[in-house]
Amino acid sequence: MIRIGIVGYGNLGKGVEAAVANNADMKLAAVFTRRDPSSMEIASPGAEVVSFGDIEKYKDKIDVIINCGGSATDLPETTPYISRFFNVIDSFDTHARIPEHFANVDTKAKQAEKTAIISVGWDPGMFSVSRLYMNAILPNGKDYTFWGKGVSQGHSDAIRRIDGVIDAKQYTVPVEEAVQKVRSGENPELSTREKHTRECYVVVEDGADKARIENQIKTMPNYFADYDTTVNFITMEEFKANHSGIPHGGNVIRNGFTGLENKTKHTVEFSLKLESNPEFTGSVIAAYARAAYKLNKAGIYGCKTVFDIPPSMLIDADDDYIRAHLL
Repeated sequence: MIRIGIVGYGNLGKGVEAAVANNADMKLAAVFTRRDPSSMEIASPGAEVVSFGDIEKYKDKIDVIINCGGSATDLPETTPYISRFFNVIDSFDTHARIPEHFANVDTKAKQAEKTAIISVGWDPGMFSVSRLYMNAILPNGKDYTFWGKGVSQGHSDAIRRIDGVIDAKQYTVPVEEAVQKVRSGENPELSTREKHTRECYVVVEDGADKARIENQIKTMPNYFADYDTTVNFITMEEFKANHSGIPHGGNVIRNGFTGLENKTKHTVEFSLKLESNPEFTGSVIAAYARAAYKLNKAGIYGCKTVFDIPPSMLIDADDDYIRAHLL
């Protein structure tokens, strides 16, 4: 059994917990939290709830830590720290800072002879692998990624960290005209702003400066500054009634050409429609936790991404079964 530890018990942490329960070769050993452990109830019988400050004491009791913190400020600090003691997975999704985050984690993990896999999920993650395959097969072409309509957990978390915000949901919405132009093979040149809009629903404290909060959201680099963003301030009652779910999805599309004159056109598309972003993301992360465990057992240390992981390491099945049933 692969002994799993979860850091953070928000939406993603609960999604990972459910994924671990659905994998026969895994067992949840502990959930680590910054909250008072005695105040928390988790869904997994037999698993401990432990203060994050005590995580080092469990380095011989857990095989892989799944770090479910937010990308804005948490994961850049905690994943390198955790990799000093454990094999670790995270879902760091600030695309522009992935090389920096990789380097920080790689140094710590190699020193400790641990294996880390960062930026695991569906984007970055499964969409990243799809883009790589498409580019390798159709080198003469152009690819596009559309997200949504759906809730971005990372962007919602970034809003919640603003002073005065009680809760928030951010929906990423593809611009339908842009999607249709791509699918029709027009290969348009699209700016970031032309591909998506962002809709924010925000609950704030009484007396909070809404103008300040709206400005902080709209000007936030790497999250909102490059998009047409709408900020809606609503009551907690409306938030609970209309924004309690966490759906998401999206499409990766590549239009490419083959033939000696590059005139034969092809369109490749990979799409996801998810009723629960955190449950699906948690399921992807659990598969890569298995891979981190296998890599570490093989003596392969340091930081990795989804590009470095052989597909056969993701599944709880031997090579004979994979060849017979999946190839």
